[in-house]
Amino acid sequence: MRGTEFLPVSREEMIARGWYYYDFLVVTADAYIDHPSFGTTLIARLLESEGYRVAILSQPDWHNADAFRDMGKPRYGVLIGGGNLDSMVAHYTVAKRRRTQDLYSPGGKMGYRPDRPTIVYANRAKEAFPDTPIVIGGLEASLRRFAHYDYWDDKVRRSILFDAPADLLVYGMGESATKEIARRLKKKISPTEMTDIPGTAYIAADDSGCKFHRAECPSYEEVCADKTAYARATKIQYDEHDPIRGCAVLQKCDGHVLVVNPPARPLPRAELDKLYDLPYVREVHPMYTEGVPAIDEVRFSITHNRGCFGGCNFCALAFHQGRMVTSRSIESVLREAEELTHDSHFKGYIHDVGGPSANFRHTSCAKQKKCGMCKGKSCLAPEPCPNLDPDHSEYTELLQKMRTIPGIKKVFVRSGIRYDYMLQEQNRDFFRELVKHHISGQLKVAPEHCVSSVLDYMGKPHFDVFEKFWRQYQKLNEKNGTEQYLVPYLMSSHPGCTIQDAVQLAEFLKRTGHQPEQVQDFYPTPGTLSTCMYYTELDPRDMTPVYVAKSPHEKALQRALLQWGRPDKRALVIEALEKAERTDLIGYGPECLIRPEKGSKYAAQAAARQAEPKKAKKRDDPKPEDAVHHRRKNANGQKGKMSPKKKAAFAKQRAKSKS
Repeated sequence: MRGTEFLPVSREEMIARGWYYYDFLVVTADAYIDHPSFGTTLIARLLESEGYRVAILSQPDWHNADAFRDMGKPRYGVLIGGGNLDSMVAHYTVAKRRRTQDLYSPGGKMGYRPDRPTIVYANRAKEAFPDTPIVIGGLEASLRRFAHYDYWDDKVRRSILFDAPADLLVYGMGESATKEIARRLKKKISPTEMTDIPGTAYIAADDSGCKFHRAECPSYEEVCADKTAYARATKIQYDEHDPIRGCAVLQKCDGHVLVVNPPARPLPRAELDKLYDLPYVREVHPMYTEGVPAIDEVRFSITHNRGCFGGCNFCALAFHQGRMVTSRSIESVLREAEELTHDSHFKGYIHDVGGPSANFRHTSCAKQKKCGMCKGKSCLAPEPCPNLDPDHSEYTELLQKMRTIPGIKKVFVRSGIRYDYMLQEQNRDFFRELVKHHISGQLKVAPEHCVSSVLDYMGKPHFDVFEKFWRQYQKLNEKNGTEQYLVPYLMSSHPGCTIQDAVQLAEFLKRTGHQPEQVQDFYPTPGTLSTCMYYTELDPRDMTPVYVAKSPHEKALQRALLQWGRPDKRALVIEALEKAERTDLIGYGPECLIRPEKGSKYAAQAAARQAEPKKAKKRDDPKPEDAVHHRRKNANGQKGKMSPKKKAAFAKQRAKSKS
């Protein structure tokens, strides 16, 4: 249901409503957009639906506490979130250069929020309201709940709870925990007594108040001093991050104990439906005369699921949203879609029906519902688990029904599709539907790399799975008579990726005719297994050493290889090929990445190679195949039979050559 009224953003707006007190102040590092794609808005509207008076303080001036005092003291507490995107990622590139645009701020301008705003805002709130409970949450707090390697400081920082003077930390999708905290605060229960709420963390003098089974990981002091201890701590934190079989994880720091309770269970479908049915205005607050760019991507998009059991090691989603997938009912999603058709700006196109992985609608298998996620195992990599439930019928039905709603011309799926999850035989209908009805000219998927060892470090399926998907995608487009492209997301410099591996990826791109304009360099963000590998140079899963490209120059060499066609990358490409001992790719042949300069030593070498007599191929040698264009084979994997007409022509040509 679309709302018509924003939550109050000032004391004046509260007075205009007849409020002379309010219950909760919700502080956010993003501009205030009343849309369900923004976590702060979800929490604020949820509290409102529970009968609380809620005010929003967005991007306050952090240089003093005046902006907090101006709102007046809330009765029950201050809830602080660092924004939809991690503040350090929002502010800095992987090269640690300051970005020029902040999509979550007015006019897309920088400077409306500090670095690490959760810490800064919590300190300002404490100055303004010394005796008011403070709760921090959202992505920034969630990923920094333990001692963590900070890429921007290049050191291990302690849990964010030790720097942000908050009483509690809510991690993950925090609706259940926030509701319970609010209920207890209303009853005047002290936050120090709230030690039994799943999905929360707190600091204590000892572990005597912990109400759950517990596991202790190496202390902050240990993980600072010993990278092996850091890797062990990461493994424990991941192993116990499960709402069914997980336990509380304790980490000592500065003479105290950080207690991180087990994750909260995901919201049941009925509760998730109820959350998304709340009266969101679905617009940027009118106080922003320049608008906020972040609304453009989500205004006509719909989130239908949460959680991800994909298990990519470089992705923080599993550590934040969890690996247990839950989704909204078809009816709930259709209600939201129908509501969009009444928007005056709607042109008939739903831009996305997705989530962390768009084609996840349920838990990975029946066992996960009872026992939780298997410890130390992946559902999809390097190959799908035999117990995996890959049924796409409900998602197919959802998309089919949505595109029949009057006023909707097209429904696109643009968020991540797990191609390895949809290749099973029973998903042929979904694959056909996707290609025929739900792609806008190109489909973006994320193979990330083509070398098996690198993909194992990433937690991704091997490349033959992507090749199989690509072939089927091409066949479906040929059958439909459509020209739609597959755009692969690729990553350079991930832990475990050597310069030789980067050359192999460049060769794949050359063979398939791809020249990426942008390349994603691995970004070590808090809370991921890959970041642990980057910092420790160990794989926390088995404690084996991992090669890591850390220097800016080595990263630049790997990135340049994936953009070999750019003239400004030429010197770096040559240097990378020299380092990898692959100067055979400097030449004139179709397999070469770069042409040599006239008069250079590589020009002479290339000319010499061309002058060498070509080796005759054996008759049974396979035809050269690249990663995309394969000869068609029959169901048994054998080469397709030649038609009678082609067979006669071939026999005639062969007889002529013999004579």
